[in-house]
Amino acid sequence: MKKILLNIKESYDELVHKVSWPSRSELTNSAVVVLSASLIIALVVSGMDFCFRTLMENVVYPG
Repeated sequence: MKKILLNIKESYDELVHKVSWPSRSELTNSAVVVLSASLIIALVVSGMDFCFRTLMENVVYPG
């Protein structure tokens, strides 16, 4: 039981005193970058899906 309590105490100490948390503006900028990258990737995958579906409909299974 002592090991568990010691582990919890050390984890709390590390989170409070040793971790450098991002500021609100850094967090906002990171979120915008992630959302932008996700949108771009979604558009690329959507375009690839459209091209592959068109290829399948017209070349592989015509008519």
